[in-house]
Amino acid sequence: MRFVDTNILLYAVSRDPDERPKAEIATELLTNRDLGLSAQVLQEFYVQATRATRDDALSHRQAADLVAAYSRFPVQELTLELVQVAIAARDRFGLSYWDAAIIEAARLLRCDHILSEDLSDSQDYDGIAVINPFRA
Repeated sequence: MRFVDTNILLYAVSRDPDERPKAEIATELLTNRDLGLSAQVLQEFYVQATRATRDDALSHRQAADLVAAYSRFPVQELTLELVQVAIAARDRFGLSYWDAAIIEAARLLRCDHILSEDLSDSQDYDGIAVINPFRA
């Protein structure tokens, strides 16, 4: 299974002409069934997609409906276990807590890849490899 980072969801709803190629890739990715994500990803998506300063901001209803739709995938909930392993991973990998929480949520879902533009492409985090689906 592959874990989807927030940027994939945001590109899928982007109406920015400069992001059209990434939007097409993201939309295609989200048609797959072997994907997982986390409550953190859904939270980040909602906040960023509805941000008033975003040129193509979604309404509350649009974003909420998409969060519900994305819940068709396995979702790693925020748990004390996740917080604890993310704190340890932050120290072990030298990442921000938020990036470590993404990696550890993927691990808890038993994903072997993270689809992300934000994490280092091809980096392996103890068995979870990052793939940037937008790299040329």
